Amino acid sequence: MSGRLVGVLGGTGPAATAYFLQRLVERTEARCDQDHVRTLAFNDTAIPDRTAFLLGRSDRSPLAALIEDGQLLEACGCDESKEILKDKQYLAKKSFWIFGGDGWAYDIGYGGLDHVLASGHDVNVMVFDTEMYSNTGGQASKASNIGEVCQFAAAGKEISKKSLAEICMTYGYIYVAQIALGANMAQAVKAIAEAEAYPGPSIIIGYAPCELHGVKGGMTNCQNEMKKAVEAGYWNLFTFNPALKAEGKNPFTLTSKAGKMDKYQEFLANETRYSRLSRAFPDRAKALFEKNQEAAEARYTHLTKLVDLYK
Repeated sequence: MSGRLVGVLGGTGPAATAYFLQRLVERTEARCDQDHVRTLAFNDTAIPDRTAFLLGRSDRSPLAALIEDGQLLEACGCDESKEILKDKQYLAKKSFWIFGGDGWAYDIGYGGLDHVLASGHDVNVMVFDTEMYSNTGGQASKASNIGEVCQFAAAGKEISKKSLAEICMTYGYIYVAQIALGANMAQAVKAIAEAEAYPGPSIIIGYAPCELHGVKGGMTNCQNEMKKAVEAGYWNLFTFNPALKAEGKNPFTLTSKAGKMDKYQEFLANETRYSRLSRAFPDRAKALFEKNQEAAEARYTHLTKLVDLYK
């Protein structure tokens, strides 16, 4: 056998390393000891658990240790290590995120979004839900809510918004979350971290006030407006994590509490996208706003039932 030195990096499975070396000896056509492959095995049991990291159960990546050990093997004369280390940037887990608005996600781009999520690939989607086509002038979309005044809904939208989160949850293998940074930053950050760690598709829908909402006091109050939306029950915070189901736990977590319905109409009146309907068509506004609130109450009741359903 030639004098070429083959490096074997073990430790992520010591038994597997020993088995590999045994098979290498058995399958080498050798008439004497000197005919066998020159081998240097490094059984590094300090390498973090790669399986736990890939499944999102640990944040300790094995990559740095693997690269360091590969460099040690290279220093010992293992040429194959040099070839692998040349492309070491490809050893890391790549993070893929898609960012878009509700007009794209709920409406004109929904078919493509659904195809990507249904593929089962490890891709993450962040949807900024402004409840209208914000970047093209404020047209109504399937994310627009009852009574909201938008282009193509000048007299207030009559039907409720699409439940994109629940549609995605029906697949069973998509990580889904609804967040509002100004209402609960801890829940939002936790959801983003879980989505990134989840080894499959994920979608996070974030409540996103914009200037076309006409929030009193302007966009400097957008974080506080998120908080008001959640407190009133206009927007709900929850997560659906399929990884918990695999562990025998409830995958659905409802974070937000029941809304303060006495604050609901006050919340709507704080934004011109609603309040201008009251000025133009007061009777119609009253009817649509009541319908909006009833839908919010029914939605929260439905979400509480999902907690029991997924147990």
